[in-house]
Amino acid sequence: MKKILLTGATGYIGKRMINVIAAQGYQVICCCRDKNRFSKSVDIDDAQIEVVEVDFLKPETLENIPKDISGAYYLMHSMSNSNDYAEIERQCAVNFSNYIETTDCKHIIYLSGLANEKELSQHLSSRFEVEKILMKCKVPATVLRAGIIIGSGSASFEIIRDLVEKLPVMVAPKWLHTKCQPIGIANVLDFLIFTLFKEQAYHRNFDIGCDNVLTYKEMLLEFAKIRGLKRKIFTVPVMTPKLSSYWLYFITSTSYNLASALVGSMKIEVICRPESLAEIKQITGVQPFSYDTALRRTLAKIQDNEIASSWKDSFISSRSDSSLKDYLDVPKYGCFVDLRTEEYDNREKCLHRVFSLGGANGWYGQSLWKVRGFMDLLVGGPGLRRGRTHPDKLHEGDALDFWRVLYANKEEGKLILFAEMKLPGEAWLMFKVYKGKLWQKAVFRPHGLTGRLYWYSVLPFHGIIFKGMVRRLAGKIS
Repeated sequence: MKKILLTGATGYIGKRMINVIAAQGYQVICCCRDKNRFSKSVDIDDAQIEVVEVDFLKPETLENIPKDISGAYYLMHSMSNSNDYAEIERQCAVNFSNYIETTDCKHIIYLSGLANEKELSQHLSSRFEVEKILMKCKVPATVLRAGIIIGSGSASFEIIRDLVEKLPVMVAPKWLHTKCQPIGIANVLDFLIFTLFKEQAYHRNFDIGCDNVLTYKEMLLEFAKIRGLKRKIFTVPVMTPKLSSYWLYFITSTSYNLASALVGSMKIEVICRPESLAEIKQITGVQPFSYDTALRRTLAKIQDNEIASSWKDSFISSRSDSSLKDYLDVPKYGCFVDLRTEEYDNREKCLHRVFSLGGANGWYGQSLWKVRGFMDLLVGGPGLRRGRTHPDKLHEGDALDFWRVLYANKEEGKLILFAEMKLPGEAWLMFKVYKGKLWQKAVFRPHGLTGRLYWYSVLPFHGIIFKGMVRRLAGKIS
């Protein structure tokens, strides 16, 4: 069985590629910085999955990658949480390229962004630099360049949906007249898998997209048409990139850093080279479906709660890109603690309520949580906009409103959340269903005097929120 290396295995595309690669009969070697964030699909045999912990900024960790790999997917991007993400991306690519040359790898595939090489945004320039590094590698590389990806859980689709669903009338930046060529997520996965080991694609780059060339305004209006919503859009020339970023940040669920990076790209037309798209179609046999079809397929997946991955579950939406392991050991000293217990009515029902917290399901004392979420939004935090990917399933690494799931084991009856809201300290929220009781524990480790003042200022609300929450989760109140 051939081994295929998959970098970025916990990312939006990477999570979906695991099943796609396995379905072709390959063994998938999944690279991730933190094994705690990896959750294996139940549909894949254990023999087809191997997880290796690798940090591509630390060359010594690359030794965890088996030498006998046959192919490799490079699906890593680092564009949101650091001002020097371009240097981070460059160094990761160099380390990857240097190591991959020591293996048996026969083919590298890199998913990049559509690049108008005469005018590039900062984040597209970074991806183009990575492309050049990989193309210099002794192992043959193929670059697939995609623009706006339409799929359940994709950042681009979430922005389109948020804007159309929330705003009957939009006063928008002039870049809404910029043309682009979107592509459905299913077609992206098809191109990625059917390009593998195609020798006519070695040492080359290709543009991938559907046949529709649309402005962002046309894309928004098409979504509104499918949803049966009447929308008016007016564009104004006065919105600077900074104002445009704030516009996206406050209206949609995107983070400010991601919004800023996207705005930089949205000012530039990203249209496929016709001959390039035609050739990769011929090589792979993939015929992309239309933008309309991509939207309808995506909406159907969301309706059926079949969101395989979401951009919100990657650290692109976090306040930091630290490993979950850095926070998994909840501190015991120098902390403020709110511990409450309640006998539950039924273990399974109690677990279901705990693992369904947040998102559209809400929290006990929802109005107070909304106020806290709005306050977090004002200071640059995620607020409550991220929601959750699935209504009643949680995995390590998932975003849950302004929390991050550190540990989730339903059989064990244990859930640990870490706060990603803006705080003068660090906070954890833990649940344990144990010996007939639900144990609920909030822990806050303050940073200096400001952190201590913050804890005492919100203490009066804890009695309302936390007492009510544990009683509701235990089934004592509805």
